[in-house]
Amino acid sequence: MQKVERRREISPALVYPFMRTVMEAPFPAPGRTVTVKSFVPGAGSEELTLCRPVDSRLEHVDFDSLLECLNVTKLLQVFASLLLERRVIFVADKLSVLSRCSHAALALLYPFTWQHTFVPVLPASMLDISCSPTPFLIGVLAPCLPQVLELPIEELGDEDCILPSKLQAALQQILEERQDILREENGNTCGGCSLMSEAFVRLFVELVGHYPLHMVESPNGNKELQRDSFRKSHPSRGVRQFLQLFMDTQMFAGFIQDKELRKGGGRGLFETRVAEYLDSFPEPEPSGVNKFLKGLGKCHANKCSF
Repeated sequence: MQKVERRREISPALVYPFMRTVMEAPFPAPGRTVTVKSFVPGAGSEELTLCRPVDSRLEHVDFDSLLECLNVTKLLQVFASLLLERRVIFVADKLSVLSRCSHAALALLYPFTWQHTFVPVLPASMLDISCSPTPFLIGVLAPCLPQVLELPIEELGDEDCILPSKLQAALQQILEERQDILREENGNTCGGCSLMSEAFVRLFVELVGHYPLHMVESPNGNKELQRDSFRKSHPSRGVRQFLQLFMDTQMFAGFIQDKELRKGGGRGLFETRVAEYLDSFPEPEPSGVNKFLKGLGKCHANKCSF
C-alpha cells in the first residue's frame, strides 16, 4: 500500500504499470517472497521484495504501519483499551494510514473478535459518534482533531495498568527488540508481521490458555466453561484480576460461546499454541517475564511462525 501511495503522489499514471508488474509476478507460497522490478522517476529502477505471510490471517495486515505511528508504549495502551472494549480514536493525516492502523490494531486481538462499532475513517459530519457511550474504534483525519477535542469524551488514564505487569513487560521487551530478534533468525526478511502476531498470541495463551481444563460437558451435549474455577485457577494474582474484568467483555463471551457450541475449534495458530501450552502444563515453569519469553522462544526454535 505504501509503495502504491508513493507512486500515486508522484503521478497517478505510475500506479497502473506498477500494479500490472505485481500482478504478473508469480504468486509466492506462504512464507515465501517474490521480487518485482519497477521504475520510479527520480529514483531509477527499483527492486521490491514482497513477502506472503505464513499465516493467511495476516495477509492483509500491516503491523509495521502501526509501529511507525505509535511507539510500543502507546501501542500497548491502545491494545489494553481494546481488550476492555473501551472507546478508541485514531487520528492521522492520510486515509490509508487510518485504515492500515485500525485494521492492524484489531488483528492483534486474535483469537478474539471486536464486537462493537468499527469505522476506519469517520466522515467529519459524523463526529458526534465519538460521544457515544458504547465501545468503538474509529479513525478521523487530522483536520478534524480540533472538533474532536471539543467533544465531551471521557478519559480514564489507567491504560498502563490493565494488563498484568509482568506479561506486559515481556510483551514490551519483545516488541522493542523485534529487529534484533529477526536478525538472529538468519536474516529473515518477512518475519516481522509473524513475530508480532506470535507475541500477542503468546500473551493470550498465558492469560486464557488453560480454558480447556475448565470446559465441562452439559446435559445437552455442549460444553460449558466453569467460569469461577477458570479464573481462580490461574497462579498469577495479576492475571486473576485481569480476567475478572476481561470475562465481562462481549469478546470473551463470544469466544467462549464458540467453544461451548464447538465452533471454531480448528487447529488455528491460537489452538495450536494452547495445545503446546497444555502439554507442558504439569511441568514446573518460571514465572512472569521469563516464562513468557521462554514460551515465545520455543516457538522460534520450532520455526512455528517463520
